[in-house]
Amino acid sequence: MITSQGLIQLGFKSGDFVLRDDGNGVYIEEWLSNSAKPTTAEIEAAHAVWQDAYDATEYARKRKEEYPSIEECVHAMLDDGLAELQEKRAAVKAKYPKGGSA
Repeated sequence: MITSQGLIQLGFKSGDFVLRDDGNGVYIEEWLSNSAKPTTAEIEAAHAVWQDAYDATEYARKRKEEYPSIEECVHAMLDDGLAELQEKRAAVKAKYPKGGSA
């Protein structure tokens, strides 16, 4: 499968290609890069590398959703609530451990 993530993983920029899906799968409609167009196998292998890295940082995306907002952090600093803020952050870290699955 051809993906923009695979092409970007190979070092191309979004302006180097135009992808299209007419219902039979994604293909490169236009190749605008001066570099040689990679094969589907090369793109698929690069996408797998990207996917592994993306999956490995799932915990960070989940943590970000639940961490205190910037506004909450500012109020905690101004209102002497840093201990409570740290407790909330610690609970989120425990819920989504680095490299673990929750």
